[in-house]
Amino acid sequence: MKSLCLTALIAALAAHGAAAEEFIIRGAVVHTAAAQGTLKNADVVVRGGMIIAIGPDAGSSGTPNATIVDAKGKELTPGLFGGLTDLGLEEIAAEAQTVDSAANFKSPAWDQQWRPELDVTSAFNPRSFVIPVTRIEGITWTVLAPGAADSIMAGQGSAVVLDGRYDAALTGSRTLFVQMGSAGARMAGGTRAAEYMLLEQAIQEARVAGPAGPGALLHAAGKETLARYLMGGRVVFQVDRAADILSVVKFAERHGMKPVILGGDEAWLVAKDLAKSNVPVILNPLNDLPADFDRLGATLENAARLQRAGVRIAFSSGDTPQARLVRQLAGNAVAHGLPWESALAAITSTPADIFGLGATHGRIAVGRSADLVLWSGDPLEVTTLADQVWIAGHPIDMKSRQTELRDRYVEKLKAHQAR
Repeated sequence: MKSLCLTALIAALAAHGAAAEEFIIRGAVVHTAAAQGTLKNADVVVRGGMIIAIGPDAGSSGTPNATIVDAKGKELTPGLFGGLTDLGLEEIAAEAQTVDSAANFKSPAWDQQWRPELDVTSAFNPRSFVIPVTRIEGITWTVLAPGAADSIMAGQGSAVVLDGRYDAALTGSRTLFVQMGSAGARMAGGTRAAEYMLLEQAIQEARVAGPAGPGALLHAAGKETLARYLMGGRVVFQVDRAADILSVVKFAERHGMKPVILGGDEAWLVAKDLAKSNVPVILNPLNDLPADFDRLGATLENAARLQRAGVRIAFSSGDTPQARLVRQLAGNAVAHGLPWESALAAITSTPADIFGLGATHGRIAVGRSADLVLWSGDPLEVTTLADQVWIAGHPIDMKSRQTELRDRYVEKLKAHQAR
């Protein structure tokens, strides 16, 4: 076996085909985010882009040609979840040609034209300059979420990996997104009651065979799409107020949907109900101010209270350019009562489970994709850096437009100072 530093490893794997190369990360503190918990002085063996062995003596199962990465006791985690974002869908918000995260099909609020068949995944640009900025911070995957431009039913999105491949969507992760609460009410005639009235109409249309009639909300393709979600499909409802959360969960269960709550600033108030219904919550644990009347009960202890009640939680900032700061969300949740292991799970294994990827992503476990991050210190500390990121066993070039600009101007500054 040959032992190389990280820089040499990148060069070696690039020269020989990263997907087929075998390597061993030796002597790491491995946070598996799985049943094994944290393993000290452990090895992780990767072959063909998959994890094939983990443990203190796992390195002995490698072949003589395997490349050794000496972790030197550093911490290793699964690749992190970037939250619900429009990474690869928006480059510059002020330039319409670079924005593909939402579609506007209608004008007046009651002149409805719903298009649940819209799937923003097809517009994903894996070469977006925002992706390397995010990826070198340990984010290896995200879920693309369409914006609710003109109706409460925004459309569909999927999980994508951030390694630059064009076929980036992960099978089984497709999800429908619905905007509820006061924000949805503004797009449904001004009242929450209209949200449910319109949803009921759309569901009835989806269940009736034949062409859409006058005044219909859905086209034929939309009827077919919505009908699939009425048979156990995953639907993310963006909602914050406690009463609205309960109404959404009951509505979704009555119509055969599998609900996920996004936002949930007041979710802790109905935590027992959510746990009983096994409904997960994707939240921003930094929200602690009553930004509007839907969020009067916002608190920094939201995540900890939900976790103690048995609710599955995941973290998302809702800020695509700052998706790389998801570790800060997790660290702050720990500071306000969430166990460290649960905080790590909220940005690794739990979102993978929520979006149907638990068998392949989100954990350091045998048979999972080798999406890994080696850190300079505690991964939930803001001063910690990612030393190296791997996606499907491929070492990511730890450069971005930001690092290249930094290096360019540092060199110019050095040259100027040397004069």
